[in-house]
Amino acid sequence: MNNDSKKLLSANEAVAAGAAQAGCVVASAYPGTPSTEILENIAKFKDTVRCEWAVNEKVAMETAVGASMAGARALTAMKHVGLNVAMDPLMTFTYVGATGGMVVVSADDPGMHSSQNEQDNRNIAKFARMPMLEPSDSQEAYDMVQAAFEISEKFRVPCMLRLTTRTSHSSSLVDLGDFKPAPHPLIPYVKDITRTIPVPMFARGQRLAAQKRAAAMSAAASESPFNRIERGDDSLGIVTSGIAYQHVKEVFPEFSVLKLGWTNPLPKELVAKFASGVKKLLVVEELDPFLEEQIRAMGIKVVEHETELNMLEMNPDRLQNLRHEILGDVGPARAVRSDSSLPTRPPVLCSGCGHRSVFYILHKLGATVTGDIGCYTLGAFPPLNAMDSTICMGASIGNAAGMRKAGLKGRICAVLGDSTFFHSGITGILSAHYNGTPVTTVVLDNRITAMTGHQDNPGTGKTLAGDPAPVTEIADIAKACGYRKVVKVSADDLAELEKVLVDAMDGDEGALIIAYAPCRIAAKLTKEGLCEVDSEKCKACGACFKMGCPAMTRGAEIRKGAYQMKIDPSLCAGCKQCSQVCKFGAIRRIR
Repeated sequence: MNNDSKKLLSANEAVAAGAAQAGCVVASAYPGTPSTEILENIAKFKDTVRCEWAVNEKVAMETAVGASMAGARALTAMKHVGLNVAMDPLMTFTYVGATGGMVVVSADDPGMHSSQNEQDNRNIAKFARMPMLEPSDSQEAYDMVQAAFEISEKFRVPCMLRLTTRTSHSSSLVDLGDFKPAPHPLIPYVKDITRTIPVPMFARGQRLAAQKRAAAMSAAASESPFNRIERGDDSLGIVTSGIAYQHVKEVFPEFSVLKLGWTNPLPKELVAKFASGVKKLLVVEELDPFLEEQIRAMGIKVVEHETELNMLEMNPDRLQNLRHEILGDVGPARAVRSDSSLPTRPPVLCSGCGHRSVFYILHKLGATVTGDIGCYTLGAFPPLNAMDSTICMGASIGNAAGMRKAGLKGRICAVLGDSTFFHSGITGILSAHYNGTPVTTVVLDNRITAMTGHQDNPGTGKTLAGDPAPVTEIADIAKACGYRKVVKVSADDLAELEKVLVDAMDGDEGALIIAYAPCRIAAKLTKEGLCEVDSEKCKACGACFKMGCPAMTRGAEIRKGAYQMKIDPSLCAGCKQCSQVCKFGAIRRIR
C-alpha cells in the first residue's frame, strides 16, 4: 500500500473521490445533512464531473436519470427524507433501467441529529428492487461507490449506496490507489421506446424483467467481496452491516461475524451457509429489522432479546447491554448521569438574524404559524413561541391552506425560507391561488441555503461550482402565479414589517411577503455593528428579552426579579432590532 495514496477522509469525502475515480460525468443533489458534503466535494472535480445543486431532490434524481439514459455515469445524493421527494422518478426508473451507471446515495439519520423523522431507507431499496451497498467506513465508501457504478451497468439498474450520519461524518484512512479522475466513456445512446417509455404495454414486461434481475443480483451478492465471513468462536454468529459492524467488532470481538456490505438483495446462500456453521445466530443492525426479518423468513432461527436496537442510533453501550442480556459475561453499560442543576442550552437563531423579527411580530399579532424546514424552525421555541407546525419541505403553505379550508378562524400565516420556496413552495402558492384560498405566505429571504451550510440556490446568483448564475426573483414568481399582493419588506424594520403582516393576514386575498435580510454568517456581517444599553434609561421591563437574541444578557437587578439588559459586544451584530422594541430609547447603536 502506497503511503502517498493514503488520505484521512470522511465517508462523504470518500464517496466524492470514488465517484470521480469511477468516471462519474454528472452529479446532481439538493443539500441536506448528513449528505451535503458529498456534492460539495465532488465540485472539487469540476474539470471532470458536471455537478450542480438542483432545486429539489426530485429534480436531482431526474437529472441523474437523464444522464444515465444518455449513457453517462451519474450520481445523485440526498438525506433520507430527500429520497421521499425523489421516489416518483426512482420507482419508474428501476423498471426502465440504467444505461450509464447510476448511483443513488441515501444518507440516513439514525437518532434524528438534524431531521424531523427517523427512517430506514434500506426498505426503499428493497421496495424498488434495486441493489444496495452499505459501507462501514470511509475506505469501503470509496471502494463501494466505484463498485456501485459497475453493478448498475451490469444489471442495468440504479444502485443505492446507503450511508448513515456516523459513516458520513466519521473520518478514517483511505487508500486512493492510483487516483486519476477522468470521465468514463459514454455508452452510445440508442433510442428504444419499449424501454424508456413505460406505458402499460411495455411496463408489464419490464416488471417481469425486474423480478428476474433480482434473482441474478442475489446470486452476485453471495459472491461479492463486500460480503464476508469472519470466523471466530462459533458458539455465536452475528450477522451485521454498515456502521453496526464496527460496534459488533468492539463489543463481540471473539465471535464469528457475517459482515454484509451488499445487503439488497439479501445474499441468501451466504447467509444460510454462515447460519449452518454457528450454534446461535444473532442479527445486529441499525434501525429496522431489515436483515432479521428476511433471515427469519428463510426459516433460520435468530436469537431473541429485550434490548432495544431498532430505533435511534446504535452505540457500543447498547450492544454491551445486549451482551449482558444474552451472555451475562459483562455488566450493563453505566448510565450517563446528568446534572439537573446545569442549565439547558437549546439552539437559537444567530445574533442579528432577520428571521427573529418576523417571528416576534407574528407572535405579537397572535397568528397561527405553519412553519417549514430550515433555521427558522427555531421560531417555535421560547421566547419567540411563534410556530405551530413543521412537517416537511414546502408543507407550510399547504398546511395553512388546509387550516383555512377547515374553518380555523383568526390570523394564519405560512413561513418558509427562500431555498425552501424554490424547493417546493412554488407549487404551494400556486395551488392556494388556484383554489381561491386566501393564504398569507412569508418567505424569509436571506439569499442562501443556511441550515445545511450556506449552499447556493436560484436566488443567490452563483452555481455549486461558483460560476455566475441568473438570479431568480421570488416576487416575479409569485406575480406569475397570479398574486396581486406581493410585498418586499426589510426584516430589520419592525414597524413596517408589522404593518405589512397585519394588512396581509387581515385581507381577503392571498398574499406573499418577502422579508429580506442577509444571513449574517454567510454574508460575513456578524460584526457589522454594535449596540449598547444606556443603564440610566433601561427600566428592566423585559420587552427586549422577548426577542431571544443570544447577544442579550442579564445586567443589574434593579428590583426583585427585574433585570436590566446588557449586550455582549462579542456577539452583537448591530441589527438594531432590539432598539425598536424598547419604548424608553435605552438601546443605541454605537458603531
